[in-house]
Amino acid sequence: MSAEKTSHRPVKLACRQFWKLYGARAQRKFRASAELRELVESGRAFGALQDVELEIAEGEIFVVMGLSGSGKSTLLRCLSRLIEPSFGEVYLDGRPLTGLSAAELMKVRRHEVGMVFQHFALLPHLTVSENVALPLRIRGDDPVKIREVVAEVVQLVGLAGMEARLPAQLSGGQQQRVGLARALAVKPGLLFLDEPFSALDPLIRRELQDELVRLQARLKKTMVFVTHDFSEAVRLGDRIAIMKDGRVRQIGTPEEIVMAPADDYVRNFAAGVDMTRVVSCARIAAPALRSDYARVVPAGQRIAETAAEVARAGGAVGVADGEGRVVGEVDAAAILNVVAGGLRGIEGGAG
Repeated sequence: MSAEKTSHRPVKLACRQFWKLYGARAQRKFRASAELRELVESGRAFGALQDVELEIAEGEIFVVMGLSGSGKSTLLRCLSRLIEPSFGEVYLDGRPLTGLSAAELMKVRRHEVGMVFQHFALLPHLTVSENVALPLRIRGDDPVKIREVVAEVVQLVGLAGMEARLPAQLSGGQQQRVGLARALAVKPGLLFLDEPFSALDPLIRRELQDELVRLQARLKKTMVFVTHDFSEAVRLGDRIAIMKDGRVRQIGTPEEIVMAPADDYVRNFAAGVDMTRVVSCARIAAPALRSDYARVVPAGQRIAETAAEVARAGGAVGVADGEGRVVGEVDAAAILNVVAGGLRGIEGGAG
C-alpha cells in the first residue's frame, strides 16, 4: 500500500484482514484468517474478498476498480456494513464499525455516511426536494432546517429551479444529481459511490465526472468510488485500488499505476490511457538550464494542463517543487514525445 500518500492526513476509513466468503461452510465464526484461506484454497468456499487491507485518507477520492466479479462492489458493501464481512475489521475515524449494534450503525449512517448507487433509487411519487429531504426527515431534523439544507444542496448540484419536478420528468443525469444531493444533505464526512455514472451515456457521464471534481474541490469529502472504467478511475481518483478475484492487486496514484504496474493484469488496464492526463511534469522534466523562466508550473501538474503553458511561453517552462524552487524544465519536444510514444516515450525521454 502507498502508505506515504496518506501519512500527512488522518486516516478516515480503514479495513484490516477483510474477508467475505460464500458457501455452506462460510456461515460461521472464524478465529483467524488462516481458517478462511484454507476454505478458499480447498474449494469449499468462494472468496469474494480475500485478506483486503486499506487505509483511506481524510478528504481523498479513493477509487476501487476492477472487472465484473473482481470484488469491488462487495468491498464497498462490506465497508459500509450493507453486508457483513466474514472476518476482519473496518474502522471509521479510528472507531471499529464491525462491532456496532444495529441502532449504533443506523446512527452512523444517518449522520456520518452518504451513499450513491448506479440505480438512482429515487421515490417516483416524491419531487426533487422531497427526495433530497427524505433522509433528513427520517432522522427527525427540524423542518425549517430541512428546507434550508435542501435548498443549499439542490443549488450545489445544479438543480435549482427543478425542485418541484418528479423523477420521471428528469433526465438520467439529473436523476443522479438528485441522488448525489440526497447523499450530501446529511452532511456526511464519508461518501460511498457504487458505479454512480455507469448507467449514463458518455457525454452525461463526463459532465457528472466534472461535477464531482468541482464539488470535491469545494467540499473536500472522503469518497470511496467504485468503477470498472480505468479512464474514470484515473480522472477522479487521488489513489486507485485495482482488484481481481477478491484481492487487491495494486494501490497507488494514477501515475504510479500507469508508470509502474504491479503485473500484467494492471498493465492491461493502463494500456491506451491518455498519458498526458496522468503523467506529471516532474516525470518528464529535464534539468533546469536557468532560473528566470517566463512561466513556472508545479511539478505535480499534468502534461495536458502544461501544454498550453508551453505554447504561451513560446519555449520551455520551469518546473517547481513544493517549496517553489525551480528544479527542471519542460518544453514542447518533451510533451510531443509523450503524445507520440506513450509509455515508451516517457521511459525513453528525459527524467
